[in-house]
Amino acid sequence: MPAPVDALRDALAPIEDLKSAAAVLSWDQETFMPDGAAEARAQQLSTLKTMAHERFVTDEIGALLDKAETAVEQGEATDMQADLVRVVRRDYDRARKLPSDLVSALSQAASRGQTAWKQARANDDFDHFAPHLEELVDLTIQKAEALGYENERYDALLDEYEPGLPTSAVVDTFADLREQLVPLVDAIAEQPAPDDAMLHGAFPVDKQKAFGEAVITDFGYDFDCGRQDISAHPFTTSFDVTDVRLTTRFDAQFLPSGLFSTLHEAGHGLYEQGVAPDLARTPLAEGASLGIHESQSRFYENVIGRSRPFWQHYYPALQDTFPDALRNVALDDFYRAINRSEPSLIRVEADEVTYNLHVMLRFELERALVQEDLAVQDLPAAWNDRMDTYLGITPDSDANGVLQDVHWSFGAIGYFPTYALGTLMSAQIANAMRKDLPDLDAQIAAGEFAPVLDWLRTHIHRYGRRLDAPDLLEQATGQSLQADAWLGAMRTKYGAIYPGL
Repeated sequence: MPAPVDALRDALAPIEDLKSAAAVLSWDQETFMPDGAAEARAQQLSTLKTMAHERFVTDEIGALLDKAETAVEQGEATDMQADLVRVVRRDYDRARKLPSDLVSALSQAASRGQTAWKQARANDDFDHFAPHLEELVDLTIQKAEALGYENERYDALLDEYEPGLPTSAVVDTFADLREQLVPLVDAIAEQPAPDDAMLHGAFPVDKQKAFGEAVITDFGYDFDCGRQDISAHPFTTSFDVTDVRLTTRFDAQFLPSGLFSTLHEAGHGLYEQGVAPDLARTPLAEGASLGIHESQSRFYENVIGRSRPFWQHYYPALQDTFPDALRNVALDDFYRAINRSEPSLIRVEADEVTYNLHVMLRFELERALVQEDLAVQDLPAAWNDRMDTYLGITPDSDANGVLQDVHWSFGAIGYFPTYALGTLMSAQIANAMRKDLPDLDAQIAAGEFAPVLDWLRTHIHRYGRRLDAPDLLEQATGQSLQADAWLGAMRTKYGAIYPGL
């Protein structure tokens, strides 16, 4: 008879398989599925997700979990097994609070919502999406009430993406960040902006794709265990350590759009490919939190991809790829252009300095939605007002405003704060890495990325969910979450790009 923890793991494995199968269908929905299949896909996803939920919340799993906990208490389990039992207990207790009919309804609404969002964004038609969002917000409120919370509904939703972090902590962190960030944004706005005309022009998509895939292969992304496709909104999904898929999107007239989304998603993909193989088919085989996940994507996109050493290595190849646009553009001019800071409409294309303001805006709006302080029909106007307040610009359309992000269309409310949290973490991780790799810039300039990936695999990736996010960050960097490292990096970097600061 299997030992108690092994018995629990054996019972969990087919549940993880069901979740992976649902993820495959979701990936297909965003990449290759014809729009006409939306209703059938909603039913298929609902079936798989409901089956996974119902198999997980059974009394049988509860009994196996009880026995496994006893084995851990008696010292009969390895450290990895103890971590598995702890994480499964958290997930189990949370899942038991959610009725199967609510899980099914959320899955169907999310699948229909994604299709409606794509159509609404393409046609700049918020009214087409609004009924779907209203249903998703209502179901999300029901989910928060079922899960329970200590202070406000948003706590229950945030806990899904950043376990253990209360909304009040996000509010305090963002308040401190905003106090120092807004003056920096204002000071940069008073300086002459670098010319970025060379980034706008003719950049054939096939050449963009080939260049980006060559770079992320150098980073260490394994195309034998992954692939990259096109989607309306870039994302990464993992079905197993051996099957981690990226998506991106390209703009044939604007180089940074596809380039930096590719680097960003590669950071997510490298994380998933780096989870220890012995965690496969368990709830441990994924990122510690969405904040930690975003720290990896923002690290590769910005700390590496927008650095001068990176372009010392890759700029000649980029010039060869796009000679008409870049042949006569100096490296320094290109570097300054890709780091130009100015208020912009699209979050995923925002510069490093203004990016977090986009995240704060979304956090405030979705928090108001679940607190029922804001109606869905009033969302576009509220969005535009906050864009004016935070960034001094107003969207020219809902497609470039409230409809630009995919997250609300599949019910991912509570997700947005993790983008800013991960951005802050990425700077802390970079500082810790530099202590161990003092010649990091020289290695990057030489195109040597193995030391970077080795460090991340050792300190971040391999653990999966074995460590909670705060413990993982503390262990890797020697610090708890704070904004000082990121703010310091921005002041140094942009002080050089904008000498008048």
